[in-house]
Amino acid sequence: MTTIENVFSVDQHGYYGDFGGAFIPEMLYPNVKVLQEQYLKIMYDPAFQKALQQLLTDYVGRPTPLFLAERLSEKHGVTIYLKREDLCHTGAHKINNTVGQILLAERLGKKRIIAETGAGQHGVATATVCALKGLECIVYMGEKDIERQAPNVARMQMLGATVIPATSGSKTLKDATNEAIRDWINNPVDTHYIIGSVVGPHPYPDMVARFQSIISQEIKKQLLQKTGSELPTHVIACVGGGSNAAGAFYHFLDDLSVQLIAVEAAGCGINSGMSAATTQLGKPGILHGSKSILMQTDDGQVVEPHSISAGLDYPGIGPLHAHLFKTGRATFMSATDDEALQAAFEISKTEGIIPALETAHAFHVLNNMAFKKDDVVVICLSGRGDKDLSTYMKYLG
Repeated sequence: MTTIENVFSVDQHGYYGDFGGAFIPEMLYPNVKVLQEQYLKIMYDPAFQKALQQLLTDYVGRPTPLFLAERLSEKHGVTIYLKREDLCHTGAHKINNTVGQILLAERLGKKRIIAETGAGQHGVATATVCALKGLECIVYMGEKDIERQAPNVARMQMLGATVIPATSGSKTLKDATNEAIRDWINNPVDTHYIIGSVVGPHPYPDMVARFQSIISQEIKKQLLQKTGSELPTHVIACVGGGSNAAGAFYHFLDDLSVQLIAVEAAGCGINSGMSAATTQLGKPGILHGSKSILMQTDDGQVVEPHSISAGLDYPGIGPLHAHLFKTGRATFMSATDDEALQAAFEISKTEGIIPALETAHAFHVLNNMAFKKDDVVVICLSGRGDKDLSTYMKYLG
């Protein structure tokens, strides 16, 4: 049978099919090389795993519930479960990765941590684990995102992080990532860069996916208990860079009976010129250290993305997702800003759960899918919506 080990896992050169690799400045080569050589040895060392599992249980609050959304299921005529990553400490799945990477940074002797953030959830999660371990924390965030995600900026500062605005380009996630990479180039010895998604040079896409794979690992166990089968028919998740989707898909990649649905941000419309629907608008190229699919002009300049959700406002996708798109293993759909907003209010009123704007994109596509009555759908509810309340309030107003 086709397995993750030979089709969907990263190869020895850091590629998923045609996508991946490590395209990095010479100054970063020693750092990245050490990570490439050490990350799997460290991650699967029994002492590391013991420390990680203890933090995931006692600090993060795992396992997160798999909730049967009865009213939503009734509306769509299918069984729908929500994987409640919004109930993790800090309010999103991002903490799964930062807990793992902070332990790895300790093993590598790093004393200074940098990160990039869009929606702010990865920044909060990074600031949280740095406070836990007493390490210096610098978070780069687009100036536009600082304005629209003010509650998370306050959290980061309260946790002791220094938040530095990125004032170039679109002043969003792409630009924050550029600034973080510049910092790493200037501070290669004492600094570890905690990348928040399945992007960047190898080994980051694989490393982040492995830390996030706890999501699908738990889904399988929980579904088995609830339904007698560990396999759903569909797994749905939003995709910007794609870490929550990578985690939700990971342990189902080799089970071809499970349909994987990735939902991108169409912004004001796929062809509006203000979108972040990478697979629909992009082509192969290199961004932030790896080859993937990204939105770019004919001469290779990155096209500025747009999404009402800061976490999906990115002009590319991770190389694993590019591979899943090219091979057809995952189906890529999209939702506009307005559609995501409508879905957010619907879920809030239907299930009493206010979702992050990012996850609201995933909920929208339920309206566009044809399900069989006995299908079992799992949606990764990747974050809670308190960070987006100002956006929701504008919509109400």
